[in-house]
Amino acid sequence: MQFFDRLASDGILGWGMVAAAPFIGSFVGVVIRRLPDGRPIAWTRSACERCGGRLAARDLVPLASWVATKGRCRRCGAAIGWFYPAVELSALAVALLALAADGGRWVWLDCLLGWWLLALAWIDARHWLLPDALTLPLVLAGLMAAAAFAPAELFARALGAALGYALLQAVGFLYKRARGRDGIGGGDAKLLAAAGAWVGAGGLASVILFAALAALACAALLRLFGVRLGARSALPFGPFLALAAWLVWLFGPLSL
Repeated sequence: MQFFDRLASDGILGWGMVAAAPFIGSFVGVVIRRLPDGRPIAWTRSACERCGGRLAARDLVPLASWVATKGRCRRCGAAIGWFYPAVELSALAVALLALAADGGRWVWLDCLLGWWLLALAWIDARHWLLPDALTLPLVLAGLMAAAAFAPAELFARALGAALGYALLQAVGFLYKRARGRDGIGGGDAKLLAAAGAWVGAGGLASVILFAALAALACAALLRLFGVRLGARSALPFGPFLALAAWLVWLFGPLSL
């Protein structure tokens, strides 16, 4: 009931964020698909990846178009798959959780960070890549948000960005010296820098802890479902960092 009370009290902003979420998710899906391949994002019309037929406006309505076509291209009948509806539903979940956790006038900022991190997490899960085109502007966005809306936190945010980057770079260096192979990528360090720019130096410990616990839980689930994990097995760490950063942003760091 508390969630629906918040949603009602937020009026246009609350309903607007929920209504916009699937459309934002559709754009996030385009970024996830095209950015790692170096394809243009904004100036190319969407087309079926099987037959190349351009999609009409009726084919681009988030969720509804996929349901109406039963997940297939209208021209060639090829299966479209679950990717875009999954991203659109995830973006909707981001908006709903942001409203449930915050519900105030800053919910748009919660959603912006959540959707940005969603793109990064999905790209890393698919490609083992955290593009500079997303991580570096996210650092700047966190510092700009602090300067505009919480000037007193600007120093802590800048310190968090510097510490986050330095910490994972140091861990990666020591791991490579000890094991002779890469364990932490440079993109992970930049993502933790972005997390520090949003949650501040005081939130970094919670981000790292939650990310590590989420990664361990994922590994345990993989083992439970029969996936063999050995000493040289690896998981992309970006999705866990992204999830942890957003949760710490929404709910604050762990209190000890």
